[in-house]
Amino acid sequence: MRYLVWALRLVVFIVVLLFALKNTGPVDVNFYADHVVAGVPLIVVMLVAFVVGVLFALLAIVPAMLRRRREIKRLEREVSRLQASATPEVAHAPISPDAVAPLSPL
Repeated sequence: MRYLVWALRLVVFIVVLLFALKNTGPVDVNFYADHVVAGVPLIVVMLVAFVVGVLFALLAIVPAMLRRRREIKRLEREVSRLQASATPEVAHAPISPDAVAPLSPL
């Protein structure tokens, strides 16, 4: 399975590399206020757009991730509080067979 994953990664890398090599033509990038950057390779523009998209996605995910971490910490504190309040005799006492009700009538 590990070799299959590495083979898939290699194939994806080669496809992306070939795509990048085919898109090296110069393009003009227009910004606001008539600011133009001329002669930028297309692959650089696409890479910058991809990185900006990843950063925006991470910024969208961060609040939910922080909420989950706070909830996990709160629940861990509650579990440790409940474990501390439980008496050790009750927690480790063996259950006798007479105390368990049968599943079906005999």
